[in-house]
Amino acid sequence: MMNALTFDLEEYFHAEAFAGIVGPDDWPRLPSRVVESTRRLLDMLDRHGVSATFFVLGWVADRQPGLVREVHARGHEIACHGYAHRLVYSMDRDAFRADVRRAKCVIEDVVGTPVEGYRAPTFSVVRRSLWALEVLAAEGFRYDSSIFPIHHDRYGIPDAPRFPHRVPLAGGGEMLEFPITTVRLAGQHLPFSGGGYFRVVPYRAIRAALHYVNTREGMPGLVYLHPWEMDPEQPRMPVGWPTRLRHYVNLRDTAGKLDRLLQDFSFAPAGQILRARLSEAVA
Repeated sequence: MMNALTFDLEEYFHAEAFAGIVGPDDWPRLPSRVVESTRRLLDMLDRHGVSATFFVLGWVADRQPGLVREVHARGHEIACHGYAHRLVYSMDRDAFRADVRRAKCVIEDVVGTPVEGYRAPTFSVVRRSLWALEVLAAEGFRYDSSIFPIHHDRYGIPDAPRFPHRVPLAGGGEMLEFPITTVRLAGQHLPFSGGGYFRVVPYRAIRAALHYVNTREGMPGLVYLHPWEMDPEQPRMPVGWPTRLRHYVNLRDTAGKLDRLLQDFSFAPAGQILRARLSEAVA
């Protein structure tokens, strides 16, 4: 079973956890670490012969076009993470359209190929912002990977389908959705496959959960991480302990866990897996 391996290509200071203390006007003065951490990640993927999807923030593509071209040249799918790392539900349709249009244009200019996939910052396509899928379709995107079928204070649609599916759109047509993978236990959807969950959950449990999804449910999983999660030496931001716990916990373990995961499972870019699973929808 091939699983989707995905990375949100952004700087450490773009994390929503820091939105209250740094904003777009502050970003240019902060030390950039995305090139070093991404290259470390790319080298690991090369060692395992694995291709992944990189959801690139337009702000990063503007400032580090050489890095984005390198990711593409090393065989990875380039997708879109918006431009300014704004929560979808904090914008109206026009603002969201402008953000994704700007990001798509910048990224496509950098790599010279169409960008078909999108992931919202902080998985902020929630029930009240599902209209975003209509905007994405109108802007030429073929698939989305923003919906997290869990309860969370910032994101999530708990009763959303857990696996790749088609979302009918109000104006006609459809959007392909590759949700973030969960495992169902005791009637609940439990996260394990990326970000802070990946850093906190013991590797043995991650392996068991993904194996269950692949073998017992017969479905591909989706793993997501950020290059900054491979960077335990990143500058520490002046935040309270709940945010420190969410952002910094187990950063030193991420690379080792990912390396083991790449040994134990097979991976491919999200777009490739969607085309294989839902081929008639993208023909």
